[in-house]
Amino acid sequence: MSEKHPSTQFDTELSGISTRVLEMGGLVESQVAQAVYALTHFSAETASQVLVLEETVNTMEVEIDRDLSSIIARRQPTARDLRLLIAISKTIANLERVGDEAARVARTVQRLINTGVSSRLRLPVADLKFESELAVAQLRKALDAFARLDVEKALEVLKQDDQIDQEFEGLMRKLITFMMEDPRTISSSIDLVFVAKAIERVGDHAKNLAEQIIYIVKGTDVRHNTVEEVETMVR
Repeated sequence: MSEKHPSTQFDTELSGISTRVLEMGGLVESQVAQAVYALTHFSAETASQVLVLEETVNTMEVEIDRDLSSIIARRQPTARDLRLLIAISKTIANLERVGDEAARVARTVQRLINTGVSSRLRLPVADLKFESELAVAQLRKALDAFARLDVEKALEVLKQDDQIDQEFEGLMRKLITFMMEDPRTISSSIDLVFVAKAIERVGDHAKNLAEQIIYIVKGTDVRHNTVEEVETMVR
């Protein structure tokens, strides 16, 4: 049997890496969804499942990063191939951090359940659910854009980031009102502030993924620019 041409082998390795990144992304997306379910239903069992997934996600990050280093050392890629590998390394780091945020939510749920607060909690959990649905949708769209290397879809993620920020700010105002009206809610409200911030960061990481996709396809670093500036840069 004849050996594959080096470029064909390289393409096969890249394809394998990309598939595993999407698999990792699917796990992380599931983590966030389960973390939110655990919060809205005060499910200790689901919170524990999130923490188990966290270990799997961490392992995947280390393994993919190790394989990326091996490919770069062996293949010495240039131009778009090198951009792709660098962007994948940053992408898995962002995905791992999304998993960290989901785990943070899960641990908060466990603490609320263990202290008995969950049974008497009268806070805007529904608002948190809506914010999280926006964040998960952003993450899913960013992963879809990665799978297709779709710049237009990546731009959609950037455009919609402000919506999550606005939800976060509105939720902060509600929680402050709760604390002012009923000091007994202060402790649990502070917990939910950190949960809301964790979910908002999921949206931030989805935005970072979108920026990496644009970098892969266009070779342009669009970080720290407005959406309008990014559109001008890539068109």
